[in-house]
Amino acid sequence: MIQILDHHDLISGKDPGGFATQLGQACRTEGVFQLKDHGIPRGLLRDVIAAAEEFFALPEEDKAPLDIRHSSCNRGWAGMGVERLGGPDGTPLSKESFSIGLDLRPDDPRVLAGEPFRGPNVWPDCDQFRDVMRDYYKEMLSLGRSLMRAVESDLDLPKDFFKPHFSEPNATLRLSHTPADAWHHEAPSDLPQFDYGALTLVLSDGEAGLQVKNRSGRWYDIPDTPDTLTVLVGEELMRWSNDLYRAAPHRVLPPVQPRTLAAFYLDPNPESVIAPLPGLGAPQYPPVRAADYLRVRLAQTYMPLASGQG
Repeated sequence: MIQILDHHDLISGKDPGGFATQLGQACRTEGVFQLKDHGIPRGLLRDVIAAAEEFFALPEEDKAPLDIRHSSCNRGWAGMGVERLGGPDGTPLSKESFSIGLDLRPDDPRVLAGEPFRGPNVWPDCDQFRDVMRDYYKEMLSLGRSLMRAVESDLDLPKDFFKPHFSEPNATLRLSHTPADAWHHEAPSDLPQFDYGALTLVLSDGEAGLQVKNRSGRWYDIPDTPDTLTVLVGEELMRWSNDLYRAAPHRVLPPVQPRTLAAFYLDPNPESVIAPLPGLGAPQYPPVRAADYLRVRLAQTYMPLASGQG
């Protein structure tokens, strides 16, 4: 059974040590847990899903100018079949998505200097979409940093060890939508997906379907528990922990009803170096810059633009 952690125990000071221990246990075993009392207003959670559904309901010609493959910083819309499972020659996924990151002006010094994944967001012409997503991004970034402080405690790291790695993180809020009939000819793939960054925080519209593969190789359902967020360990945190933490192998089943999700991917600053932490045994991974790791993994995810689309 998936662990449900009470974030109030951490932020209130009621039992921060106990929270960190529970988080560490979940990250070591299955790489996934659910979070309640996270402090995100219920109204904002509803607004995020409603705004996402409004965007995905737009005609394709209204979304096409926002194609993520035109973006140098991984922002915008990915249409049906643009994302792939299993690498460059993998199966196109029957869903569409929209990615939002740290919003910088084109004349920001970091953008002008060509820092990787730095740039402006692109926005659709939808009522309140920009304001809702900016508010949610800010809330999720604060929550993600809070969870990384609990990781510090569990791994016996100095206080604020991760703070410089997440001062201006390459965090991405990705909305996704899967129609109910999108996979009616497809069986669920046994090939697992892994998230690339440190932590992923998932908000669902109430339509269940997320599964995680346990260490015995068996898939099990992650329940859609009201007012909770599902948190998955990503590959970069697994590398930092030298495999002490487990990046959660997961998949999403075909939905019975249309499904809309909002996943917040907490990746570190692009220039951060991910290397196994000292004291956790012989290093299992070489050091790698976060931007370089993400660039390789994204290249394995998105179908290239067809000739004439660039």
